Amino acid sequence: MSVRRIGNLRRLTCCLRPCSFHQVQPAMASDFQSQWARRPHSEPPPKAPNGGKYKIAVCQLCVTSDKETNIANARDRIEAAADKGAQLIVLPEMWNCPISHESFPIYAEEIDAGLEVSPSLAMLADVARKKKVTIVGGSIPERSGGNLYNTCCVFDRNGDLKAKFRKVHLFDIDIPRKITFRESDTLTPGEGLCVVDLGAHIICYPGAFNMVTGPLHWELLQKARAVDNQIFVVTCSQARIPSADYTAWGHSTVVGPFGEILATTEHEEATIFADIDYSELDTRRQNMPLEFQRRGNLYHLTDVTRKELAANPMKQGSTS
Repeated sequence: MSVRRIGNLRRLTCCLRPCSFHQVQPAMASDFQSQWARRPHSEPPPKAPNGGKYKIAVCQLCVTSDKETNIANARDRIEAAADKGAQLIVLPEMWNCPISHESFPIYAEEIDAGLEVSPSLAMLADVARKKKVTIVGGSIPERSGGNLYNTCCVFDRNGDLKAKFRKVHLFDIDIPRKITFRESDTLTPGEGLCVVDLGAHIICYPGAFNMVTGPLHWELLQKARAVDNQIFVVTCSQARIPSADYTAWGHSTVVGPFGEILATTEHEEATIFADIDYSELDTRRQNMPLEFQRRGNLYHLTDVTRKELAANPMKQGSTS
């Protein structure tokens, strides 16, 4: 092939020469194998514990303005659930207290001072020990160092306090003509996480979605978290009281690792039960091996404080 200039024009001349053609074999999908498929780049998920099925109870409680009534009602529900074979029992957010800024300081308990001055937690410890059950104690308002916290406590089968978590991400909402509520007006966010690196199999979420966010987000978010993490998700709400300052959505639910609803209820006071089959976790993780497709070489978590950003403004554009 050659190019000749004629005046302001160019002429392209192509010369075809005889050549031999080689037969090309069609490529098969089996001829290709991803580099990452040959060398897994993500740690495999932890194996689910042995032991078959595990019965869980979720107590959707009707919370009144009488604290002693709330404590007694919670105890009755826990004992009834334990008598029906529940091994793990979950309570709702603020189960001993109406959800209102006026109520939080009145109903708050000093958890660090011991069970002698915390009637709500004393009850949980006592019933956990007597019924030999594990209790995720929803949350109660906690007073500590002049601050108020939204605090969840977990008790084991011996009645010992195994974990205390102060809610880190407070709930603020302002939708004109629908709902305005700011936890941060009264409560202080927690500063720590309760994490044990053993591999989670169940997420328990004591929550209090309202009549605006509940219909839109409640079921959606718990299904998404179950599928994302391929684990069981348990959500527990207060029962709905239309005359309350903050009206809870209800609809406590247990979701399986494929996003399937295992148990749920409406908005009235109720206790729901579900059998958690741990073998289902391994099955679903084999069906969809999401853990093996994580790309730790491409993304990671970066913790950048405001102080660090102020000292190094260029860092804002370099984090991922």
